[in-house]
Order: sequence, then C-alpha cells, then structure tokens
Amino acid sequence: MSPTTPDSGQAALSKDAATASNAAPAPASAPAPGPEPAPARTREGTQAPAAPGSLFVVVAPSGAGKTTLVRAMMERRPDVELSVSFTTRPPRPGEVDGRDYVFVGRDEFERRREAGEFLEWAHVHGNFYATSRQWIAARMAQGRDILLEIDCQGSDQVLKLFPDAVRVFIAPPSIEVLHERLLARGQDSAEVIEGRLAAARGELTEAPKYQYVIINQDFAVALSQLITIVDCARLRYPKQRARNPALFDQLFRSDMQSSDVPVADPPVTDMRASPTGR
Repeated sequence: MSPTTPDSGQAALSKDAATASNAAPAPASAPAPGPEPAPARTREGTQAPAAPGSLFVVVAPSGAGKTTLVRAMMERRPDVELSVSFTTRPPRPGEVDGRDYVFVGRDEFERRREAGEFLEWAHVHGNFYATSRQWIAARMAQGRDILLEIDCQGSDQVLKLFPDAVRVFIAPPSIEVLHERLLARGQDSAEVIEGRLAAARGELTEAPKYQYVIINQDFAVALSQLITIVDCARLRYPKQRARNPALFDQLFRSDMQSSDVPVADPPVTDMRASPTGR
C-alpha cells in the first residue's frame, strides 16, 4: 500500500508511514496434532492451500525510497507482480487507478471490508488502505510471485496468514537523510513532515521482525540486494517442489536405492604431499 509519487534525487517515496492501524484480526487456528506447527489459515479459518508462488512483503518508512527500489527491481524481474492496494485517499499527480491503487470512496471501502475481501487494512494519516486477500491467494496458487508494499502493522497481519512470506525492511541511512528526502518531495507541510519522521522512528524499531534489512544509501547497491533476495527466495525447497512436482518426485524419492544412481568415489587427498598436512 505504497504511494508512487517519486522523491527528487535517488529515491521515490514509499507509502505514508502508518500513524495508526486497524488491521483486520487474523482468525485463531486450531493447534495441529503432534510436533508439527499449525498450518496457515485463511480469514474464514480454512486451511490455506500450498502455493508455488512466493509472497514478498516490503516495508519502509515514508521517504526511504521503497517504491523506486521496487519498481526498478520489477523492471529486471518482470514476472514479479505488485499487489495493487485499495485506498480511500485521492490520487496524487501521475497515479493511475488500477495500476498504482484502486481508488474507492469510504462507503465502498467499508462494504468490501465487511464482506471479508481484505487480507489486512489500516488507517494511515487519515486515509484507509487495504490488500485484496482473494487476488493474492489466486495468483500465488497459479505460481505467480506477488510483492506487497504495506505498513508495519499490515505486515504483521499478513504474516499470520502467510507465515512463509519473505520479509524485507528498507531503511534510510539516517533520520537526517530521511528528513532531506521528505523536504525535497515538496508535497507536505512542516507539521506533516514532523509527523512522518516521528512515525519513522517508531517503524525503525520494527526492523528486527524482518528477515532482510536493506540500507538505501547507494541506490545501485540497494537494488542489487533486493534482486538477490527475490532470486534466492524462489530457490527455497518448498517453492521449487511446488513448481516442479514430477521432477522432484523423480530426483528426491525417499525410497531411491543407492544402486539406482552410480556414485563416483570421492577423490583421496594425500595429506602427506601438503606442507601443511598433519
């Protein structure tokens, strides 16, 4: 749920940092028997199907440059799809309905929320934002990789339903640089900027919850790191198996006998020939 209006300079702004959130509560899941963890469940409480697609959750304070990084990564990895969020705020210059956000009135937003259409929702700086639950589940089941740009509170709710989501936190090199980027945008009053900085300080304390942290100081380096995270996440065993079930059944059968595949003897190293061998 990130605005796409760019900053001047190297980074575009991410979505407004959350000052308050009312993410829809995730349903309690029944404990699984034995030592196995309880499976992820949907809002209605039914078990979420295994999906070959990956879900990337990218979070950053407002002004950290998240949107520019995500867009540049997607230009290089076009098979990653950006989840288009719903919002009640008016479009900013250059934003397109259905591409950047689905812009709706508050009445329609509340109707969709009550109908259970949203994976999570949040109240951010006077406006509502939400993520479509049905769209994400359907695309991941088809093997598509989905990326969410959302606030920290929304991220917590997403992870309750998609615990294997890849979590990425993008941080500025300093609060001072963040302040400069917000000023350079030229869209907010001094009071609003101070509010965003206060929210950013709180959001930065959430970074330990994430698997990966990218410091967006040098844009090229940060972009390379984000692309690496995406590429590596796709190689996780569960995702590879879901995408290639027949191949994995053939290669990694538990009943495969050692005689089925010839194995060469490992080379023998003569440690006496090495001056450091002992």
